[in-house]
Amino acid sequence: ELRPLDMLSELTPGGGLAPGLRVSRAQGLRGFQLSAARPRTLGFPASRLFVHCDRFPEEFSIVTTLRVPRGPAKRNQYVFTLMAEGSPDVLVGLRHGPGKLHFQFWSQQRAGGWHTRVTFPNVSLADGRWHTLVLAVSGRSFSLTLDCSSPKDVTGETPFPASLSVRRASFYLGSRRRRKGVFTGLLRQLVLLPGADATPRVCSSTELRAAAFPVPAVLQDLLPRPTGNEVLQYPYETDTTVTLGAQPPCSRQEKAQLWFNASRRGLFLCNGSAWLSLLEVKQRLDYVEEYQNLVTNSETMGVEVFTIPKVGLFAATASRYTLPGSAIYKWTDGKFVPYQNIPTYQAQSWKYFTIGKKIFLAVANFEQNDRGQEFSVIYKWSRRKEKFIAYQRITTHSARDWEAFVIEGEAFLAVVNHREGNNHNVDSVIYRWNPRTGLFEANQTIPTSGAYDWEFFTIGPYSFLAVANTFNGTSTKIYSHIYIWLSGSFQLFQSILTFGAADWEVFRIGDRVFLAVANSHSYDSGVPAPSNFYAINSSIYELNVTAQMFVKFQDLLTYSALDWEFFSVGDDSFLVVANSFDGFTFSVNSIIYRWQGYEGFVAAHHLPTVGCRDWEAFHTTEGSFLLYSSAKEPLSKVLKLKTT
Repeated sequence: ELRPLDMLSELTPGGGLAPGLRVSRAQGLRGFQLSAARPRTLGFPASRLFVHCDRFPEEFSIVTTLRVPRGPAKRNQYVFTLMAEGSPDVLVGLRHGPGKLHFQFWSQQRAGGWHTRVTFPNVSLADGRWHTLVLAVSGRSFSLTLDCSSPKDVTGETPFPASLSVRRASFYLGSRRRRKGVFTGLLRQLVLLPGADATPRVCSSTELRAAAFPVPAVLQDLLPRPTGNEVLQYPYETDTTVTLGAQPPCSRQEKAQLWFNASRRGLFLCNGSAWLSLLEVKQRLDYVEEYQNLVTNSETMGVEVFTIPKVGLFAATASRYTLPGSAIYKWTDGKFVPYQNIPTYQAQSWKYFTIGKKIFLAVANFEQNDRGQEFSVIYKWSRRKEKFIAYQRITTHSARDWEAFVIEGEAFLAVVNHREGNNHNVDSVIYRWNPRTGLFEANQTIPTSGAYDWEFFTIGPYSFLAVANTFNGTSTKIYSHIYIWLSGSFQLFQSILTFGAADWEVFRIGDRVFLAVANSHSYDSGVPAPSNFYAINSSIYELNVTAQMFVKFQDLLTYSALDWEFFSVGDDSFLVVANSFDGFTFSVNSIIYRWQGYEGFVAAHHLPTVGCRDWEAFHTTEGSFLLYSSAKEPLSKVLKLKTT
């Protein structure tokens, strides 16, 4: 009878479990855990399957779904065997070893019989994941399909016997009737299909159809509910792992697994697509402490913190002076240490970005090189050298900032040109990545006035680019502009009056969208000088969806503010401002503001800084940190956020 023969169900007579068998769960699926102490109890006579014939089929398929524990695979672990009574010989068997799968059978071609083994190399099962294997046998042809991938075909010297007797033989699951070689993983499915290749029934294209063949009822996801005072008789056990460290992936393979986030002191459960919080201590910022004094090559105009996957966390500093260049630091053993030095020319800022698998770091150079050439440089990460290598030079004019972004699948890079000679009213340029040439090419120019910063952001399907205009040659009281991407280019969306704008920072709190500007100083050659050029309000704007524009939300008194940085601790939101000069001294407190809802942002922490130019927030396994660069001393500081 050409029907699927479910071997696992033979071990659950009447809905119970055979001795030495228990049910465990892993990655959301149930499977049988086999006991090595009583391998003989996990067998049954072959006559239960072969009712009308005592011959093993000449052509057949074996379908099994199993999970092998992660780690070095032990040798000779049997999935199943068919053995004659009173004989140590294996008539038919399937076992796995390190990186291999072996199918063996007893052949009568030679006098006295002979064991034949067919080996499938490069079959890795010991990864702690569920796998479905389909083994199809027909004469000398042996084919193995793993998880519906391309089949591995082997042509054997000895064909599978056309007449293999199973009289007085028994199947043994997970062993060869001995304690040695017992299968240590989980078995969910083990089906013999006589006379057919089961691969088309299991795989639809490359998609696995798990329900193509039977699974014992006790292993199915929906178990019968007990009635009355009945209780379930099955000895269930959950095989759940808890992952530590950085956030792991959460997919169907990790369903029902746990992740403990040590930095947030939280326990999370994977539901098959996202991590759900089960237990989490909501951290609150208590105070800030000095963590590391980072000695830099010179005063630094900016800093960029970024992570290269599988390499580590880095900080690139923009050195004010040409020699000895700008330094890149790597986070090692809980602190930043020098990693690479790159020649720059009064660098103002760095920008880290990726295009596909390519990793880039662009520097904005403010001055000419020794040959009188003025350009900024894009560096590309070399995986072989584990260094950044010069990739493309782009002509710029006293460049202040780079901004990288993607629109409709295309990569762009925008440079802020501050001035050309004494002319501050110059064009800044947006470059588009050409995948054919592998280079950035000029795509659009936008008029700017002594500009300092670009800020890209998206709201729904719309893309925006804001420029911080600083000085038009006579005044810092000028309009900065927000542009919107329409019909393949950026077009003016809104103009906002600013005072020596040095930075835009976009951030979200819940469903609300904010845009903060750092105003550096108020100067106008045509009006009397104020009492203090540098004590000036910086403003926070909020998007008004009805009016389709940003409207002023709050003013905060700042002192020649050059940067805003938004960050969160637990459920709390914060803004830290880089105050650089109060009109008398560069030793000025920079302030962390806490979001207080209806009150807006309220000053919470006053941080002593010297010529503060830039802030970066970042997280490591050691905790949460702030890093600031100083434009007035060759010393940047790493501050640790202490939480309760």
